[in-house]
Amino acid sequence: MLKGTQRLAYLALLVALGVVLTRVASLRVAIGGVEGIRIGFGGLPAILAGVLWGPGAGALVGGLGDVIGYFVNPMGAYMPHFTLTAALTGVLPALVLKLVRQERHPGLGALLLAILVGQTVTSLILVPYFLQVLFGIPWQPLLVPRLIGQAIHVPVYAFFIYALVRRADLAGKLGWNHQ
Repeated sequence: MLKGTQRLAYLALLVALGVVLTRVASLRVAIGGVEGIRIGFGGLPAILAGVLWGPGAGALVGGLGDVIGYFVNPMGAYMPHFTLTAALTGVLPALVLKLVRQERHPGLGALLLAILVGQTVTSLILVPYFLQVLFGIPWQPLLVPRLIGQAIHVPVYAFFIYALVRRADLAGKLGWNHQ
């Protein structure tokens, strides 16, 4: 079980990783002067934090990562709508796991379901909705690329989290109990 300071250090590391993966190590496609599609694995740290330490940790990593990432590498004006979406990226899978988890450690199927629900709500529904409402970008042209992206992201995120936790025995070391 992690003490508070150790957990805070891990969460800070995940925030930094999220900033790098989202803002630096991803491909961003601008549509009408606004980022319309981002291809990368920036959601992974928020999802991992949520899975390991619960919805609050996932929200913290996702939200802080988005705000700090904006200052590191902005594209357009700051919009809190996308910070909410980034926070929900870490919250929703953790909440789904709380609902479906029967055992201490979720299996690959439970992780797939949890991440699929989270990514569907955030990446396939909320982000296109906010892009349309805020910038007038129609959601229809964004749907196919986003579906393809999530068909890749969801299994990669689930497998990576599952393998990382099992290989490194992180469940015991990091306190996998949603405190």
